[in-house]
Amino acid sequence: MLEIGTKAPEFSLPDQNGEMKSLSDYKGQKVILYFYPKDMTSGCTKQACGFGEMYPQFREKGAVVLGVSKDSVASHKKFEEKYGLPFTLLADTELEVIKAYDVWKEKKLYGKTSMGVVRTTYLIDEEGTIIKAFDKVKAAENPAQMMGEL
Repeated sequence: MLEIGTKAPEFSLPDQNGEMKSLSDYKGQKVILYFYPKDMTSGCTKQACGFGEMYPQFREKGAVVLGVSKDSVASHKKFEEKYGLPFTLLADTELEVIKAYDVWKEKKLYGKTSMGVVRTTYLIDEEGTIIKAFDKVKAAENPAQMMGEL
């Protein structure tokens, strides 16, 4: 996990509409940058829907929400449409940003070890500095937790 107080790594990734988005596009706004394992899975859906429901309040507080996973643009588009998600989902199929933000880790599931995305959320200030960092977040609680941090 990246340290609080460090500059958030710049990135450019395609969103669910295939449009390139960069961290620098959001300068002057707080950014809730959350990394999640997979579209359409129960935990990730709870987390995304929670951020979706609270999105107007996040916007009122001057924050945007960006979700990142290694799923494709097409997968993100289906996820957005199925659940009516009002925020940006970024496709990091090459794992460049996932690795830059140090969320690609060894995971154990049912005794098997594999590499995957550890659910992590960063709060980045208006100048691009990481001001909060949470790893191993609980999917359903994360949106309310982040609202409390703003």
